[in-house]
Formats: sequence, C-alpha cells, structure tokens
Amino acid sequence: MSSFDLSPLTPDERRRLEATLTAEERHVLLEHGTERPFCGTFVHQKQSGTYSCRLCGLPLFRATEKFDSGTGWPSFTTPSDGAHLRSIRDTSHGMVRTEIRCARCDSHQGHVFADGPPPTGLRYCINSVSLTFTPDGEALPDVLARGG
Repeated sequence: MSSFDLSPLTPDERRRLEATLTAEERHVLLEHGTERPFCGTFVHQKQSGTYSCRLCGLPLFRATEKFDSGTGWPSFTTPSDGAHLRSIRDTSHGMVRTEIRCARCDSHQGHVFADGPPPTGLRYCINSVSLTFTPDGEALPDVLARGG
C-alpha cells in the first residue's frame, strides 16, 4: 500500500495544476502526446534521486532503476511503487502497446515495453516533460499539500 494519497485530483486542484503547464507539457500529459526523442531534459540524467509526475508530484521512479535504452527517452526497469502507475491498453498509431499513466492524476507518462534488461525485462519509456526530478537528500515537493 502506498504511503501517498492516491485520491484523484479535485476539479480545483486539476485546474490549478494544469495552469502551470507549458504547451509541450500540456500536449504530452493531457493529450497523450510524446516529446521528440533525444531532446528531453532527463535522457542523459545520471544524478541519484526521484522522478515524480510533473502534474501532481506523485513519485514514480527512482534513479537507481534508470538505464540507457538508446531510444531517446528516459527508461526505467520498474516504478518506485507499482500502485503509482496505471496501465492502459493503447491501440493508437496502428500498434498495440501499454500506455502508462499516473495513478493519481491520470496524466500520460509514456509506455512500457517487454524489451528491457533483467531483472524485470521491462522498459518504462517515459517522456521527460512528464517528470520532475528531486535529488537524493532533498524533500519531494508536495504540490497538493496532501502529505505522504
């Protein structure tokens, strides 16, 4: 069970948080778009810390699970807490794949593929603009002030 509040955003919380997004962040997080490969802020990030949802701040991945997949997007072998992500069958663009969304705010993060390294064999391919990063030793920002 997660130590974070996974309750859906209220309409007021959603409006407030969506107002802070750039056009590219809106396109990816809210319209299920994707950023161009090899252009994201976190593609080559090597610092130790936590990657959280850009919209609601829910922690999604640890830097220790990040690897260089060569695909042009940040890739992870496993989420920091499986309850923090939702998997949705995605049949867009003439293919079948699994979309990954934040469990709290339902924002699009990327996709998961079964071509990752051991031990999971999974590759969580995530858009940099869907994430924020907090270095180890710093407090995670609580954009909702819900605690956790």
